[in-house]
Amino acid sequence: MSSTARSLPVEQEPDLGGTEKERSELDRAWRERSGFLGLLASADHKTIGKRYIVTAFGFFVLGGLEALAMRLQLARPENRFLNPDLYDQIFTMHGTTMMFFFAVPVMLGIGLYFVPLMVGTRNVPFPRLNAVGYWFYLIGGVYLYSSFFANGGPDAGWFDYVPLAGSEFSSGHRVDAWVQIINFTEVSALIVASSLIVTVFKQRAPGMSLNRIPLFVWSILVTMIMVIFAMPAVIFAAGSLNSDRTIGTHFFNAAEGGDALLWQHSFWFFGHPEVYIIFLPALGMVATILSASCRREVFGYTAIVLSLVSTGFLGFGLWVHHMFATGLPQMGQSFFTAASLMIAIPTGVQLFCWIATIWGSRPRLEPHLLFVLGFFFIFVIGGLTGLMLASVPLDLQVHDTFFVVGHLHYVLIGGAVFPLLGALYYWFPKMTGRFLGRRLAFFTFGFLFLGFNLTFFPMHELGFMGMPRRVYTYLPEKGWGPLNLLSTIGAGLIAVAILLFFVNVVRSLRRGARAGMNPWGAETLEWATESPPPVYNFGRLPVVSSRSPLWEEKELPVVTGLRTDRRELLVTHALDGTPSHREEVPGPSALPLIISITMSIGLIGSVFAVLWLPAGALASIPPALAWYWTEDEP
Repeated sequence: MSSTARSLPVEQEPDLGGTEKERSELDRAWRERSGFLGLLASADHKTIGKRYIVTAFGFFVLGGLEALAMRLQLARPENRFLNPDLYDQIFTMHGTTMMFFFAVPVMLGIGLYFVPLMVGTRNVPFPRLNAVGYWFYLIGGVYLYSSFFANGGPDAGWFDYVPLAGSEFSSGHRVDAWVQIINFTEVSALIVASSLIVTVFKQRAPGMSLNRIPLFVWSILVTMIMVIFAMPAVIFAAGSLNSDRTIGTHFFNAAEGGDALLWQHSFWFFGHPEVYIIFLPALGMVATILSASCRREVFGYTAIVLSLVSTGFLGFGLWVHHMFATGLPQMGQSFFTAASLMIAIPTGVQLFCWIATIWGSRPRLEPHLLFVLGFFFIFVIGGLTGLMLASVPLDLQVHDTFFVVGHLHYVLIGGAVFPLLGALYYWFPKMTGRFLGRRLAFFTFGFLFLGFNLTFFPMHELGFMGMPRRVYTYLPEKGWGPLNLLSTIGAGLIAVAILLFFVNVVRSLRRGARAGMNPWGAETLEWATESPPPVYNFGRLPVVSSRSPLWEEKELPVVTGLRTDRRELLVTHALDGTPSHREEVPGPSALPLIISITMSIGLIGSVFAVLWLPAGALASIPPALAWYWTEDEP
């Protein structure tokens, strides 16, 4: 299955769809079953990417409803809307949902959908394994919410600190549910990371050397490498806690020689890179939107790439600023203060490059650009409060107060959700062939921007006034009532904005204006094929010779020689993108779903009895053997 790349001729061809005969053969070779069963068996990266996106927004709605419940409880002093136990479950579920089931998976979904298109390939290298990743993610979420609705939701916070999460303080299976979903979500992320890293390094279009990779692809690549290094830390921590709770080990039990701080170090070594795993793809989205809106290449390509890489590297060196109040040596605190300040530099470089891109251009004020401008304003505030928290004396004063809650949401919502919504407005025509409604988009932005600042800016003042986070009520004489009421009103405006967004999506899917192949006049390869793309993405794979192939090439050269009657991918060299050989990938199959179910039964059952774990492993052997010996579903 190997033909050297250089034997694949390149010819000038403006139509990447290929001839009618080629398209017909490709349709047969890459076909996927129709109907519901066919959807379950799909191995197309775009289908799985859309699953991640849609499912993540489903969890986003659940997490938002939990946030509204908390805000209603805190709207006035001594409120009895929620009891303390339910409040603990809700604030744990909110954080867990937003971090593990929305923020990271939605970025994985965007990356899965667009990275293969942007690098000019037909699918990811491990399509069936990629499907397993999604089913693990979905089953983990269903299990968590089944526990929650049965009054068994976790109640120790999304950070699950010991000893509160230990068996001596949390009996029953509430914390066990949180521990197990870590295995589901993090294994899912590792699967996607491995697929996308190989895609970027080994399946780029011929001519796409490292210095021609789109900035969004660079951001995803750095993010996926961070996933590979960060996720094992929390899997280890969760596995150790599970061991403490089920078989009586003492990793975190200080009375038996364990150490509660070991949990914090293990968790935050994952937890702070997690912030950048969410944030870095958003930076790539910002660069992509600015380039198309300003009709010029983003200023400082090399500086932005180096900033992304340095952010990924430095992100692993400042986890201890979450632990300044734990009594660590002052010399150690000083190093982590320096690292926390230093990481602002690469982000500042990118902001400078983005402003320089806009400067002197005449950008079109479309909704996606408006969300990017909102991101500029909000994220700068979040970054400045982050620099404040890097100072040990100030951090000790506002630690575990609402100041930290305000900072966190300015960084995560301002730094990720605003660019994400902008990217969905930008790429919706590519995914569906239709535009989102422009007027509703502007209303969505207005309500979201106003509601966000009304909700989270007062929290900084509440923190300075001494209001601790994770409390379910407070006394009237504290004087926190008016600002909490203002925050609750802002949360309502955010809910209106998200509702308008969903209304816009539903209306546009049915009656949205038709979009052409490249309605924004963008530069990258995802716009070189029809909208929405076919299963095989490109009838003929493109050859590029610049960073902006759709701007600088009137007629894109194409690769010929790939077979159209088989699911063949072109493998290229990692550095310069020169062709290497051809590789065939397997097609759709229900086996990934079956294996995911059998393994999930073992993992979930082990919460109640350890023997479920080997039982699930044994049940997974027959479908695994069937997977190995079959390329196509019978």
